[in-house]
Amino acid sequence: MATRAAQRRERIYVDGEWVDTDRSIEVLDLADGGTFASIAAAGPEEVRSALAAAHEVKPRMRRTSVVERAAWCEEIAEELRAREEELAEVIVREAGKPISSARGEVGQAAERFDRAAEEARNIVSKGQFREGSTAGHEGWHAVVKNEPIGAVLCITPYNYPLATTALQVAPALAAGNSVLLKPASKTPISAAILADVIAEVEGIPEGAFHFLPGEASDIGDLLAGDDRINAIAMTGSSGAGKHVARESGMVNLHMELGGNAPAIVFEDADLTDVAGNCAKGSFKYAGQRCSAISRVLVQEEVHDDLVDLIDGQMDAWTAGDLFDEDTAFGPLISVDQADWVEELVEDAIEKGADLVRGGERRAPEGVPDELADQFFEPTLLANVPHDARILEEEQFGPVAVVAPFSDREEALEIANGSDLALDAAVFTSDYDRAMDVAERVDAGAVRINGAPSHGLGDVPFGGNKDSGIGREGLDASIHAMMRKKSIVL
Repeated sequence: MATRAAQRRERIYVDGEWVDTDRSIEVLDLADGGTFASIAAAGPEEVRSALAAAHEVKPRMRRTSVVERAAWCEEIAEELRAREEELAEVIVREAGKPISSARGEVGQAAERFDRAAEEARNIVSKGQFREGSTAGHEGWHAVVKNEPIGAVLCITPYNYPLATTALQVAPALAAGNSVLLKPASKTPISAAILADVIAEVEGIPEGAFHFLPGEASDIGDLLAGDDRINAIAMTGSSGAGKHVARESGMVNLHMELGGNAPAIVFEDADLTDVAGNCAKGSFKYAGQRCSAISRVLVQEEVHDDLVDLIDGQMDAWTAGDLFDEDTAFGPLISVDQADWVEELVEDAIEKGADLVRGGERRAPEGVPDELADQFFEPTLLANVPHDARILEEEQFGPVAVVAPFSDREEALEIANGSDLALDAAVFTSDYDRAMDVAERVDAGAVRINGAPSHGLGDVPFGGNKDSGIGREGLDASIHAMMRKKSIVL
């Protein structure tokens, strides 16, 4: 276990200046208990200053070259790697993520800045030349170029506090926009370090980047509803996303929201491989991932076999010391989140689901008393009835939910019955069936014979229905944060 240094105190960053306030947010230490850090909370005054500065700097940012912006991103990536151990410890403590996963998140964030630089160069260099092809427009020639959209508000989640922040901030900066970053209130410290890194990069104009931790109830509507914001990139719950969309004006909304990914398993699938994928998909980071496998829909002929195989995988998924390289996962982000998971599990059992394993609030030995109630043990539910809430609602917990289906049509009916449609998976050895199900399942991305994964963002991802608007990814995000201008000759 790492030795914790004195409690951190972080500030906000507005118009090129670090600012403290008389308001603060306390950040819980999910490794050792107690308070890990405090951070100044932005209020209306700081937000108005940031909005004014971000708006004023737009013309200057538009004049920067892609060469300059790519160099900024590459410098940020280099410094993130240099501060890997500091950032990894922060992620462990504020997000409750095992150290091995935290280090991976730092590397992923750095790589996203590097890749954003590369993608921006590629996009900007590929403007279009058009010739008139309709009557009355003979002889017309036009240059169609990509230019920054303006000011981008980035609203980031608690579960990947650095990697997801990088996926929003890196494309926004690389595209030439001013940025206002509003981190999740439960996990703002890793974003504060990123802000410190960005603030030290030579050449980024004052007013081009702002770091605004604060409670959404205090500053969220003020940020989202301001007409000087040109785009909003957000990762969060569907409820929060709908609220932001209602408050925003004529802006480009770029939202990745809640998930409830089904894994549809047919009788001809490699069940041993399926079990490993479903265990990882359900239990990694205690299930607190939008791409987690939330529902395992399995053909009834092999239901019991798959349940036994998943059960056999579960001994490897144990909670423990977050600084132990072998620990699989830690506590849920809050007591409220553990309450929610427990509520959904109890509902499923009351409706007839079989509790194969788990189902209890149980902390490993040595956990401080104030954290004990945030642990929910890995849980396996079988024969889950189709009217159970856990098949329709996002759980964000370490629960593998196995429900039988009779045929392909019933599987699709269950899979498409939720209001959430972010990710899905299909497991089968029949190519034609795999492609048919992949095309018919309502999801922004479908993985065949593997658990859903967004990776660095090489492939566009995002949700349908209540799971979001638009698509994320390095190339996709940069395009969403630029606009086209046609110059007709």
